[in-house]
Amino acid sequence: MLRGMTAKIPLPHDLVRRKAGRRQEYSASTKRALVDAALERFAVQGYAGTSLDEIVSAARVTKGALYHHFKGKQDLFEAVFLDVEEQATERIRGSIRSIRDPWEKAITGLREFLAVTRTEAYRRIVIQDGPAVLGYERFREREESSTFGLVQDIVTSLLSDYRLPESTTGAFTRLFFGAMSATGSAVSTAEDPQQASDDAEGAIVLVLAGIRSLVESGAEVPTAADLAPNLTAETAEDPEADLTS
Repeated sequence: MLRGMTAKIPLPHDLVRRKAGRRQEYSASTKRALVDAALERFAVQGYAGTSLDEIVSAARVTKGALYHHFKGKQDLFEAVFLDVEEQATERIRGSIRSIRDPWEKAITGLREFLAVTRTEAYRRIVIQDGPAVLGYERFREREESSTFGLVQDIVTSLLSDYRLPESTTGAFTRLFFGAMSATGSAVSTAEDPQQASDDAEGAIVLVLAGIRSLVESGAEVPTAADLAPNLTAETAEDPEADLTS
């Protein structure tokens, strides 16, 4: 009888482990509540128009709890920024996950990305406030850590038939990533975002169509001389050329 009762009594280390688990769960839920509340307000009111008092009130936590998880408003904004970027990346990945054809994957991913840039949260938090709040270098670093890998996967699959040097593929990836980033910014701030999105899609598809035509024809990768025979190496490479003449 005593033996059976003793077996049901939690041992001290079991109690400690359970309490620690509950504390971790509470801490995670508090942090999540703060990020969710901040995201909602940053998306509508912007970074400058949102106070920490509003955020802790909406999250139903104390300001002390906020400072336990974040150094301050900027640190909280960065967490929100990453959350929005991660959601965007997962949304785009989800749209192309089952697509095998690299060209269809690229265009589908492009359309989904342009749709993301038209959402209020992405437009306000990532494109408008991101560079100003985080600083340009930090902004680019964070942006690349979340979406650059996705663009790299798409570009690599598009150019795989060319067997290009890794450095060339990498250069095109950065070029394409930069174009996508600039396009997203232009679409999000346009008077008619849908029209700007359609125009951007048409321009990028034109580039992709040219690449596809080269791949399917089996042509060699063109050089600058192929496109502009009259261009001389001296003119292209001389950093001291007189730009005013």
